[in-house]
Amino acid sequence: MTYSGKVRPGGRPDVRELPELMITKFSVGDMDNNVYLLRCRRTDEQLLVDAADDPARILEVVGTDGLRTVVTTHRHWDHHRALPEVVSRTGATTVAGAEDADELPVPVDRRVADGDVVEVGICRLEVVHLRGHTPGSIALLYDDPDGTPHLFTGDSLFPGGIGRTGSAEDFGSLLDDVSAKLFDRLPDETWFYPGHGDDSTFGAERPHLSEWRERGW
Repeated sequence: MTYSGKVRPGGRPDVRELPELMITKFSVGDMDNNVYLLRCRRTDEQLLVDAADDPARILEVVGTDGLRTVVTTHRHWDHHRALPEVVSRTGATTVAGAEDADELPVPVDRRVADGDVVEVGICRLEVVHLRGHTPGSIALLYDDPDGTPHLFTGDSLFPGGIGRTGSAEDFGSLLDDVSAKLFDRLPDETWFYPGHGDDSTFGAERPHLSEWRERGW
């Protein structure tokens, strides 16, 4: 089946099969939070991006193969409401950006910074620190050796603009990081998966970077 990236709370997950990595996207909670389950196709090891809400639903999608790691993209409450129960039930290792780690409801086993690598089986996910939405917001980059890059952006980048910021300084910081660390580096074919809503590509968003800066949000 063709992956669309369009999901809704309580609806069926959408699955994307890459040569080495399977990506399952589903939505939970009253804020329509996206959750991503990544599975290495060689080892069956699994990693979850944002245990946002509805732990029963998350554990149902995880299934009986277990969960090795949970990465939280940032400190905001709607992205970690299910984290305590998911970690308690699975024993998964917790990972978060260093500057946000102390704000999470569970101890963080690994505090990561720009350029660190988180592994799921044989697949490597590069941590990209994006300052502005929160001090420790991170994205995860899977640069598929057999295809195009895939980027999990939390609330730092959406179709149509960057994530919400609380000041002009934070807006400038986030847009500068998104421009320099993401758009200046990655090709138009890069597919990105945000914390809410539909996915997009860098090719669709790149022409609008100057508009985002001019409007200030």
